[in-house]
Amino acid sequence: MSPESQASEALPSRRRRPPRGGRHRGDESFLLPPGSPVLVLAVPGSVRSAGGVPEELARLVEIEHTGQPTLVGYLDGDEGHLSDLLAGLPQRSSDEPEAVVVPLSTGPDPAIEGAIRKIVADAAIRAVPAEPLGPHPLIAEALHDRLADAGLARADRIRMMTMVTAAGGIIVATPGDATAVRQAEVTSVLLASRLASPVFTARIDDDAAIRAAAAQLRASGVARLALAPHLIGIESSGQHVAAAAAAAGAQHSAPLGAHPALARLAALRYAEALASALAG
Repeated sequence: MSPESQASEALPSRRRRPPRGGRHRGDESFLLPPGSPVLVLAVPGSVRSAGGVPEELARLVEIEHTGQPTLVGYLDGDEGHLSDLLAGLPQRSSDEPEAVVVPLSTGPDPAIEGAIRKIVADAAIRAVPAEPLGPHPLIAEALHDRLADAGLARADRIRMMTMVTAAGGIIVATPGDATAVRQAEVTSVLLASRLASPVFTARIDDDAAIRAAAAQLRASGVARLALAPHLIGIESSGQHVAAAAAAAGAQHSAPLGAHPALARLAALRYAEALASALAG
């Protein structure tokens, strides 16, 4: 049963916004009824290292999807820490949780998820941890857009398909361990379908793996490579983007940043986690 079919008055109702121009027209959105549990974005980093991206994403979630305030809590540093944020939320008299905590990460990360679970377990209020944003087809869409923004892929804005790609092959560079790479490969397959070009996946901090992926692409006849960071841009591994691109002999696109697709995914993960909590 899908989260939407389990929805009650406490869950976000779904609506379709009037068609909009551009690549993201027609996105479905979630409206939160008054008194709904708070949506909290959990950021793997500190206020200073995140550079305002989480707050920008939070505003996108509010405006485009929920209609309710979205809060931001950080896993590092003293300012805006997730544990302090949860401690400041008022307790509810109903059986519903006070908050749903959505990890602001593109894929599973045991360290991030473990830190969130501990903070949630220690909180005085009832909070529900959600799944990370990816893997999901919307991540592939966002990577595609960033490649297009960098002039490394061109998109047909009418059919939402790439007609011409400036790079013949793509390396999706992702943070994390071997499990994270396997998860990112799902996104790579979807990106390859969108681009009609070969796409390989490698750890962003593993120059040997990046060079091996580049060698395989060149052996298949690819003359020009591009590296797509599988990052939001708030992760500490973001410092490896330029080095990974240099190891591949490739140009690179920017991290995903405050992309509208990530805001939509945050609302979706909220709805899924809340539906599961209420059903259980």
